[in-house]
Amino acid sequence: MKIEKIQALRGPNIWSIRRKKLIQMRLDLEEMENFPTNKIDGFRERIEKLIPSLFTHRCSEGVEGGFFHRIETGTWMGHVIEHIALEIQTLAGMEVGFGRTRETRTPGVYNVVFNYIEENAGIFAAEESVKIAEALIKGEDYDLNACIQKLKEIRERVRLGPSTGSIVEEAVSRKIPWIRLGTNSLVQLGYGVNQQRFQATITGKTSSIAVDIACNKELTKRMLHDAAIPVPMGDLITDEEGLDGVVRKIGYPVVIKPLDGNHGKGSSINVNDWESAKIGLEHAQKYSKKVIVEKYITGYDFRVLVINNKMVAAARRVPAHVVGDGELNLQQLIEKENEDPRRGYGHENVLTEIDVDKDTAELLEKMNYTLETVPQKGEVVYLKSTANLSTGGTSIDVTDMIHPENITMAERISKIIGLDVCGIDIMAENLTQPLKESGGAIIEVNAAPGFRMHLAPSEGLPRNVAAPVVDMLYPPGKPFTIPIIAVTGTNGKTTTTRLISHIVKSNGYRVGFTTSDGIYIQNTMLTKGDTTGPLSAEFILKDPTVEFAVLETARGGILRSGLGFSQCDIGVLTNIEEDHLGMNDIHNLKDLTRVKRVVLDSVKKNGWSILNADNEYSMKIVNDLDSRVAIFSMNENNPHIQKFAKEGRITCIYEEGFVTIKKGDWKIRIGKAKDFPITMEGKAKFMIENVLAASLACYLYGFGIEDISNSLRTFIPSAQLTPGRLNVFKFKNFKVLIDFAHNPSGYEAIEDYLKNIEATKKIGIISGVGDRRDSDIKECGKIAGRMFDHIIIRNEKHLRGRTEDEINGLIIEGMQSSGKDVSYEIIPKEIEALKHAMGMAEEGTFITALSDVISNAIDLVQDYQTRELMEDDKML
Repeated sequence: MKIEKIQALRGPNIWSIRRKKLIQMRLDLEEMENFPTNKIDGFRERIEKLIPSLFTHRCSEGVEGGFFHRIETGTWMGHVIEHIALEIQTLAGMEVGFGRTRETRTPGVYNVVFNYIEENAGIFAAEESVKIAEALIKGEDYDLNACIQKLKEIRERVRLGPSTGSIVEEAVSRKIPWIRLGTNSLVQLGYGVNQQRFQATITGKTSSIAVDIACNKELTKRMLHDAAIPVPMGDLITDEEGLDGVVRKIGYPVVIKPLDGNHGKGSSINVNDWESAKIGLEHAQKYSKKVIVEKYITGYDFRVLVINNKMVAAARRVPAHVVGDGELNLQQLIEKENEDPRRGYGHENVLTEIDVDKDTAELLEKMNYTLETVPQKGEVVYLKSTANLSTGGTSIDVTDMIHPENITMAERISKIIGLDVCGIDIMAENLTQPLKESGGAIIEVNAAPGFRMHLAPSEGLPRNVAAPVVDMLYPPGKPFTIPIIAVTGTNGKTTTTRLISHIVKSNGYRVGFTTSDGIYIQNTMLTKGDTTGPLSAEFILKDPTVEFAVLETARGGILRSGLGFSQCDIGVLTNIEEDHLGMNDIHNLKDLTRVKRVVLDSVKKNGWSILNADNEYSMKIVNDLDSRVAIFSMNENNPHIQKFAKEGRITCIYEEGFVTIKKGDWKIRIGKAKDFPITMEGKAKFMIENVLAASLACYLYGFGIEDISNSLRTFIPSAQLTPGRLNVFKFKNFKVLIDFAHNPSGYEAIEDYLKNIEATKKIGIISGVGDRRDSDIKECGKIAGRMFDHIIIRNEKHLRGRTEDEINGLIIEGMQSSGKDVSYEIIPKEIEALKHAMGMAEEGTFITALSDVISNAIDLVQDYQTRELMEDDKML
């Protein structure tokens, strides 16, 4: 078997709108296509022995054991690999369950699709599931435990931490979109101007001064002391002399910790003698030259969490420990404790596995214990000096037991330090009494406190402490997203996108939009190139200045990695025509419709899907969409338009020369099409279609008729504003049109426009695109033969798997089938072809250059225009 390609789909896609995170693996079964599982001796027994948990997979049978039954009766290896990939992720702590396996038109080649939690782990699962299947086929041994451990390591390396993850999960539950910024825990919630950022539990609202204060333990202690909040006696030292002075002043036991430490690193607690104190000083100075020495407060370790100056949770933290039974030694007790299903690798479970490290060894040494020591029955042996969950500690929720006076004190502390998310460490016998009565004290105040102990305590009620964070970032009434209009289709996407963007911008919004020629914010190009994929959409949505997004969304990006957004307010489908067929398993218009409708399926339920009533395949899905639907047409008598009118629904039509919004039988005219420059005085019918789509989208969003009309009147087509979209350049004796048309329907639109153009001679410069079907290239040649008097055939820069002679032959064959005797010549280079055409132009000639790469042609023609003007100036 051979993996041809692995893709990570990160947004709504052709397989699922709801399940955005999918791996799509294109797998060639090769000779295994002839060997379903029931033809492989012993396969059922081997897979059941290696991965017995696959029994829970119901498969199409709908009952447990269904998948094994399918193996016994016979299923293909792609289906088996799908289930293996899902199960090994689940065994590694990433619960997944959605999968699909579908054969392509190439016999033996399948798309194996399954969901993932972490992308890198999903890709590894895809590759490893094939290796597992191959081992099972051959009857070879496979180390499944090593595979699961590797998946866990990948997951821990790339996953969001439990605190960050909890905030993201809470945001997702409220339908707030999120974007991970980079590979660490920096996350953006929301889009554009309404975004909020956080990292771990530090938010964009967290004061940097407050973080500095919290990180300076001595300053924190002084500020709290000055505010009459109990803190341990102690001082800041840098050497043994200072250590001796503090110990003499406050007496043993003491705590020694680095000034700038965190997570308990470098700390020594309950130090009772000089030798241990010197060792503690040396240990602390590995992390900070300045060291805090303070009185050791007896009692329990508590953490109180305050968010937005309100106490939301409290937990008692217990260091990692074991309880003796009088029989097992410490090593055996640790191993037994780690068998607790609540413990896992890293942050995968409620508790973390206990590992034996230097801290453990030092604690045992103080007790004259080793790992071979057998503790007495009931004896508690602490294995860590701090109670951090990341080192195996446990937590007990005590939120409902905290005294009101302690709550008030905790909330005061958050304001004194200035932290919006504040973790307060308290040492006390209990929190049910005020600290001044119990003799407790504030040990530390933490910026970016961990949430894990509150989200999933080992005892007591779990607390959703992520919710108040999201409440703080997005209080009631605050928007978290920006309006999004997504435009897809075969032809007209870019012009429609630009028209909508212009209308939006003219109505006072700062608009960001993506097109096939670049990414723009307020008409300033920020990135050049084909930017119609998900990364380009994300570029716009991450920009904190953007108030409104208009996103051209092409098939390539959808197939490659899904949409770059979860939902949009309005989705526009301009048309579905034959283009790019035969690529990426898209062989016909039905397949292409399946891709394009992903945009419309992502429209919010109360949003609008806009379709072309004149386009057959667009209208095939009109009744399948969950959102509201509106349609447009160049023909007022279109049956779909008439049906919508009877139902009182909204449409946009071209009637009697007007662009008109129709609500039931009522007409609201936006203006005469010929008054909108983009329509070339009404001669370019396909541009009128684009105006209809854009007008309808903007009307449905809520822009006024007059505002739309005025905006359309000020949209002047040009090589700068609409590059490659019906750009006409005037010379003294001839004109040159440059257009992006590169498929049969695009050619037909140009043909319709040229019928309205008076010219003594019409010259066409055309080329074939190598990755199109033979029939598409020939059809373009046929249409060119009908609309031009003379044709210059040139070659594209990228032949995409074909030869020049092959492509040119198909074009010529198409031209000769046009029914018109048209002359032609072949000039391979685009620049030379244009120069030749302009050189042979007579008075009244109209030259049309059609290409899917237009920048070079525009530059050349503009250069010729400049030269002609300079020559005229010299003559004057």
